[in-house]
Amino acid sequence: MTYHPNGQRSAAQQALHTVVENGPDQEALHTLAESRVLLPDPEPAEEPPGQAQALSLPVVEQGDGTRLVPVFTSPDRLEQVFPEIERYNAVELGDLARGWPADGPSLVVDAGTPEEMALTAEGVRELLGKA
Repeated sequence: MTYHPNGQRSAAQQALHTVVENGPDQEALHTLAESRVLLPDPEPAEEPPGQAQALSLPVVEQGDGTRLVPVFTSPDRLEQVFPEIERYNAVELGDLARGWPADGPSLVVDAGTPEEMALTAEGVRELLGKA
């Protein structure tokens, strides 16, 4: 996925905007599912370089007990919410969705932006896992 630092939206950001504005649009959901998103990685790597690492989801618990996983469509959007995070993992959103646990946390794409989209665990699997 290409990021556009000049203010233009990437394909993922445009698809996200379409879904937020118009509801579940199959073409936009398909674009999102094929897009790479960034998972904040607040922990330093413990494995020696060159060893495979398991991907861990950065679960954030809110005051009301709601658990969510934030993902972002660009490094700039991640930095706006988590300026202290210097590392992230890029993953295809559809792959992430297909492995999402049924009782898992909610997923929030581009938190803090006009295109923010939040999905329950069921919504992640239904909307993005099948797109």
